Amino acid sequence: MEKSEKQSRMSVKSLIFLGLLLFIPVSLAAHFLGWGDLIVFCTAALGILPLAGWMGTATEEIAVVIGPVFGGLLNATFGNATELIIALIGLKAGLINVVKASITGSIISNLLLVMGFSMFFGGLRYKEQVFQSDIARMNASSMNLAVIAILIPTAMNYTSIGISEQTLQDLSLAVAIVLILVYGLTLLFSMKTHAYLYEVGVADIDEEETSPSEEQPNVWFWSAILVACTLGVAVESELLVDSLTVATSSLGLTALFTGVIIVPIVGNAAEHATAIAVALKNKMDLSVSVAVGSSLQIALFVAPVLVIAGWFFGQPMNLDFNPFELVAVAVAVLIANSISSDGKSNWLEGTLLLATYTVLAFAFYFHPVIEGMG
Repeated sequence: MEKSEKQSRMSVKSLIFLGLLLFIPVSLAAHFLGWGDLIVFCTAALGILPLAGWMGTATEEIAVVIGPVFGGLLNATFGNATELIIALIGLKAGLINVVKASITGSIISNLLLVMGFSMFFGGLRYKEQVFQSDIARMNASSMNLAVIAILIPTAMNYTSIGISEQTLQDLSLAVAIVLILVYGLTLLFSMKTHAYLYEVGVADIDEEETSPSEEQPNVWFWSAILVACTLGVAVESELLVDSLTVATSSLGLTALFTGVIIVPIVGNAAEHATAIAVALKNKMDLSVSVAVGSSLQIALFVAPVLVIAGWFFGQPMNLDFNPFELVAVAVAVLIANSISSDGKSNWLEGTLLLATYTVLAFAFYFHPVIEGMG
């Protein structure tokens, strides 16, 4: 019975993905036939969703074959590949402030929206759900470091008179290197020296998805899927970024709102679905790991990589964020850490996270246009 229900859910998911896949040729046609930036933007965003979902599935299938250490490294590398690709293309196009907004937006979205929906829907099915408080506290400390790292360049800029762009860039590069080193150490901690802390929940999922009688996934097939989807996301992201400014203006949205709210929802859609699905199975350890782990990856890996990439692209990007974005990130980290610190969750705590996200979304919607952001 359970197996048939699982197969039914998978078939529904596959049908939805196949339906969304049709938006890829539509977006290409809209671009080349000049149907308008709004149509290109909307269809490209919808076309990215199934590709991001299949990238996640392919990564998980390959990880089953190559083992927990290399599988964890693969998951860590491709966990936020969609957001990274969109950001890299935006950076190359010179939309630096939009890229910065997408970084803060991804952190906020994962901590408040993904974790909020997981706790809410999981809490509706189970009165109280538990997860490891030790890992929650460890993640909280890492997120505090991330907030400090993006706060320091901004604080330096606002407390110094006549500071040069080059000085901010040099400081940001130095901070980026430190963050990447810390990210590498967190991978070593979670996959090697303290891997036992992270095995709860993951082992249950592995047992549920595979059994000794089932064949191992075809690593070459899923590797081809991963490469094809990555290329597809790159093409669709190019269309998305090219049409972003005109499309958002025609919708009456600022590029700040689009960067902080719209783009992260598109990039994180697959993670939303995964986190909620495992929360409904009462595997809150894994659900929280998906949400918080993704935020940490954005802050400790994606943002530093973009700073370094900007230097190569000739589009210098620093970690001097808009102060209002920093306030939003600090608020998200504060309430997420507060709610997750006891290792328990319920539907009301999920509601509190979603309410915080809604308030911030309204604030970004009504926030005046920032110079350079359209």
